Amino acid sequence: MSYRSWCLALGLCLINGPLLAIERAWPITEGMDVVGELSHAEAAYEDTLIDVARRHQVGFEAIRRANPEVNTWIPGEGTRILLPHKFILPDARRQDIVVNLPEMRLYYFPRDESRVMSYPVSIGRMDWGTPVGTLDVIEKRENPSWTPPDSVRKAYAERGEELPRVVPPGPDNPMGDYAIRLSRPSYLIHGTNWSTGIGMRSTHGCIRMDNDDIGELYSRVSLGTSVNIVNQPIKVGWRKGLLYLEAHPPLEELEDDAKGMDEAVAKVMDAVGERDARVDWSRVRSALNEVSGVPQVVGWEADQPLTTSTSATSSARAEPPAADP
Repeated sequence: MSYRSWCLALGLCLINGPLLAIERAWPITEGMDVVGELSHAEAAYEDTLIDVARRHQVGFEAIRRANPEVNTWIPGEGTRILLPHKFILPDARRQDIVVNLPEMRLYYFPRDESRVMSYPVSIGRMDWGTPVGTLDVIEKRENPSWTPPDSVRKAYAERGEELPRVVPPGPDNPMGDYAIRLSRPSYLIHGTNWSTGIGMRSTHGCIRMDNDDIGELYSRVSLGTSVNIVNQPIKVGWRKGLLYLEAHPPLEELEDDAKGMDEAVAKVMDAVGERDARVDWSRVRSALNEVSGVPQVVGWEADQPLTTSTSATSSARAEPPAADP
């Protein structure tokens, strides 16, 4: 078996080429809800989709959802891959850190600056969920050691694996080079010794970042920084007269809180407000069905020039569709 085949069999990925410097800080102005731009990359001969995601600083699930027709393990040389670098900002106070769990993405709003920075993250598995709510940064530590909670050591023991009581800094430490402890002390934002796993539900509740990303964030945040963790599988927002909707699969343990079309209608109507706007409800349904995580144009202001992005066969005033039977 070749080295590549061995890695794929183990679910590992090979990173071909250096990481690229990706733009991830965007100015935000009054009334702007959407930042970034979509772009494309071509897969190289030995690439997996995870290679492309890692190289372009996109989370694993995010790149899979944006490219549902692409084979994860063998995209094929020259395959055109959509890079989902366009985001609707979460419906939350634009200050300090906001983490949207279904999106598996962290947003950082530097104080006294009209801009936002964004990074893919990993979050807790279903049985070790990352908590929703507003916490604060209470400690920052470089080269942290890891003291596994008793619950984690017990889970490992049940699988026949033994965890030491303390894992020292180094390549075997899953916390990476930086750790930011939150006001629920067992939860942290930290680095990793497995960067290819970014953008998955793979932690014991912590928020895990690529080592380069956590290094950048670590240098900017201070004690007392707020961390608002939200659950928003559906986001809606405006940019340049266009109304966008972005849909992500709801977290399994929070599916009862997901309202689907009802939630989308409420958010669209709230975003439209008193504007003279048009909404294409078929596009809303399509975005909800696709759950691609890519912002889709679903409406526009009445004076917006019609283009390929806004013209539609079934547009209407911003009035919700009749309820499903």
